[in-house]
Amino acid sequence: MDSVEFSRYLTMLTLSVHVIFATVGVGIPIFIAIAHWLGLKNNDEHYLLMAKRWARGYTVTVAVGVVTGTAIALQLAVLWPRFMEFAGQLVALPLFMETFAFFFEAIFLGIYLYTWDRFKNPKLHFYLLIPVIIGSTLSAVFITSVNAFMNTPVGFTLLNGELTNIQPLLAIFNPAMPTKVAHVLSSAFMTSGFLLVSIAAFHMWRGNKHVYHRKAISLTIKIALIFSIATAVIGDLSGKFLAEYQPEKLAAAEWHFETGGEAPLILFGVLTETNEVKYAIKIPYALSFMVNSNLTGVVTGLDDIPEELHPPYQVHYLFDTMVIIGIWLTLLSSFYCLALFRNWAIIRRRAFRFLLVCSGPLALIAIEAGWWFAELGRQPWILRGFMKTADGATSSPHVWIMFIAFIVLYVILIIGTGVVLTRIFKNNPVEKELAKLSMDKGGAL
Repeated sequence: MDSVEFSRYLTMLTLSVHVIFATVGVGIPIFIAIAHWLGLKNNDEHYLLMAKRWARGYTVTVAVGVVTGTAIALQLAVLWPRFMEFAGQLVALPLFMETFAFFFEAIFLGIYLYTWDRFKNPKLHFYLLIPVIIGSTLSAVFITSVNAFMNTPVGFTLLNGELTNIQPLLAIFNPAMPTKVAHVLSSAFMTSGFLLVSIAAFHMWRGNKHVYHRKAISLTIKIALIFSIATAVIGDLSGKFLAEYQPEKLAAAEWHFETGGEAPLILFGVLTETNEVKYAIKIPYALSFMVNSNLTGVVTGLDDIPEELHPPYQVHYLFDTMVIIGIWLTLLSSFYCLALFRNWAIIRRRAFRFLLVCSGPLALIAIEAGWWFAELGRQPWILRGFMKTADGATSSPHVWIMFIAFIVLYVILIIGTGVVLTRIFKNNPVEKELAKLSMDKGGAL
């Protein structure tokens, strides 16, 4: 492989690792806040303990996210110097603002962690979570706006190969930014919810029937359901956006080769060498309806786009993976909430709890598939319409060394994170912490 290929694979590796910690970093604070608020409102020690335990785990993932996020910043400069030379003046502002938002979040997160039971009015401690949520959300907004800019670059004029009339704010609020940011935020909240569901369900699947875990599942799965529905709605808007601004990406995702109306939505299948789709599930008129809100609307096909600008056709499977998992998790959480309301015994069976255990890993797979689809679907462009990926990469022959070094780094980080989180919670089980809280209250009385 040449330096371009190694640069692409190294960037893919870093983003694949970082997106896990970034998703948790964006999504978990809102769950901490809701649990903390319910604990204060109902004087419920279980919800307060949820907030406390989730905050501990969240801090570890934030620390690792800093490392992987720093690696991304480093690789932008080292692996893609021509891109940064061309677009650096436009993406520098959101990159700086993302860093500022993170520090804003980290400062108040530290204060929140170390001030439990330090306030006479416990609501003051709860209010510390507001800047944490604001910081984590803005961090996602600014960094996602950079990715959106790469898909719909605006805010400058290209004159004789030089950028003029540079407008960084216009670059931030580019056409792709609203739907992409909304999708990133809603999917982060959804995924974080299912991760917390998965953890609580795992304890119950192993035989721990403590009410703490039942409350944790009940709370997190309801919130996850809300954001699952929101993600589906925003996904529909994203499809309409792609049809207007990146028709080649949508056409490749759906293996839609001929421009025309009454276009079906294609799931799975196999693509032959002659671009014939076999063994697929076709939903008649669905693609036309998704794009045009009517059954006969015209959808641009790949036949109207130069072949050298076609994204890899494999993005079809990534799109399918993201959509199918999203639908499954929405149905699973809907069924659980209905069963909880009707008091159906099925949700207390071990087999059903195993489905809940799997919901967290499945949500992470959907997040990974979504980001791979987003990045591969933009190919062959690194800056759509202005710079191809091969033109933005470094020409250094030593990228493979970095590739190996970062593989080792990420293996250490992932294993280390798993060990640290396991020890934190294994050494401090729920029963032990609740007993300590009861003793503290008894001593205070």
